Amino acid sequence: MTVTDTAHAVDPERGTLAKAADENFPVAPFFLPRAWRTDLMAVYGFARLVDDIGDGDLAPGGADARLLGVPDDRADDRLLMLDAFEADLRRVFDGSDGSDGAPRHPLLRRLLPTVRRRALTPEPFLGLIAANRQDQLVARYETYDDLLAYCELSANPVGRLVLAVTGTSTPERIRRSDEICTALQIVEHLQDVAEDLQRDRVYLPAEDMKRFHVQETDLAAPSANASVRALIAYEAARARDLLNEGAPLVGSVHGRLRLLLAGFVAGGRAALNAIAAADHDVLPGPPKSGKVHLLREAGVVLRGEG
Repeated sequence: MTVTDTAHAVDPERGTLAKAADENFPVAPFFLPRAWRTDLMAVYGFARLVDDIGDGDLAPGGADARLLGVPDDRADDRLLMLDAFEADLRRVFDGSDGSDGAPRHPLLRRLLPTVRRRALTPEPFLGLIAANRQDQLVARYETYDDLLAYCELSANPVGRLVLAVTGTSTPERIRRSDEICTALQIVEHLQDVAEDLQRDRVYLPAEDMKRFHVQETDLAAPSANASVRALIAYEAARARDLLNEGAPLVGSVHGRLRLLLAGFVAGGRAALNAIAAADHDVLPGPPKSGKVHLLREAGVVLRGEG
């Protein structure tokens, strides 16, 4: 059991929030206003927990299941856990302050004041739950459009929540944010091809695998053959195009939010550069980019040069 798992078993709220330090992108960096950091961490706690439920990554001990009213012997039933989590989420939005109607899970009790302060709507949260429910039922995607529809649920709600928390939502910004978030989700899928396959999930579109003559057995190899590398390069180019389409979002905002959004775009580009530097061989593990490279990319984004 890891230190985080131990903390989670003792305190599910603290254990989940501690995972923010291990994310690919800063969740609530120090340079943001305190009120934004508080609300972004509340949103993160929800998103992290729903992903952990969907991936079967909850800490041992069943504390989360008990908080959600799920019997110990059903704690491994991910669909049941997601249903219980959704029911608890709805308590956040039902307007009740009574003990009977208050959310059961401490992460959702933490979310409650954020929802009220920022007038957040249920749709982005329900989308994230739906994405994790879909992960239990759909393990392969036939077309790129099918994958984009999944990203609409699994990734785009996060960007929309960031805009809502910071009070900067407009239709154009939401569109740009969706492009960035979808791109980042695709990048993560490319980094995690081997890990996802171990979970019996493949996020590379089947039609593209056929086009590049890639079989699933090729993805289980210790390193990528030429066909797999060509496929990864193709999907990486798609992700880079989406990042470039969404990048004007950064220039449409000001101050510290601009720094945060530039970091997201720069992180995606740096990850794609690392994949390219590894000759698109992602099977040994996610290629990593250095901090200097990330800062250089952030400077390019902030200057609007790329």
